[in-house]
Amino acid sequence: YASYTSSPDLKAFERRLTEYIACLQPATGRWRMILIVVSVCTATGAWNWLIDPETQKVSFFTSLWNHPFFTISCITLIGLFFAGIHKRVVAPSIIAARCRTVLAEYNMSCDDTGKLILKPRPHVQ
Repeated sequence: YASYTSSPDLKAFERRLTEYIACLQPATGRWRMILIVVSVCTATGAWNWLIDPETQKVSFFTSLWNHPFFTISCITLIGLFFAGIHKRVVAPSIIAARCRTVLAEYNMSCDDTGKLILKPRPHVQ
């Protein structure tokens, strides 16, 4: 891999990219925890809803009314997906992937933390 120690612009770009990705990490971790908690609550509620013998005997909406924990957690999970939680939990990966796409034009890449990778120049014969 080539060195870019002589280019202050590349150093500044790498520093800013790593700073931005690092800044996203705490929020990403929180969103992941929220998604895990709501998913576990929904799964637990669904299990209780499915094993309840009354569920088969009453209408769908009555069974949902009888299981408010499942209903609320399921609505919350659906709301989180409509709010874009699936994008927020992978935001640093999305940024890194988009940067890789742009940097490929300049024979460079970056890792998931934002560190630049300079690729050797192709030899034209």
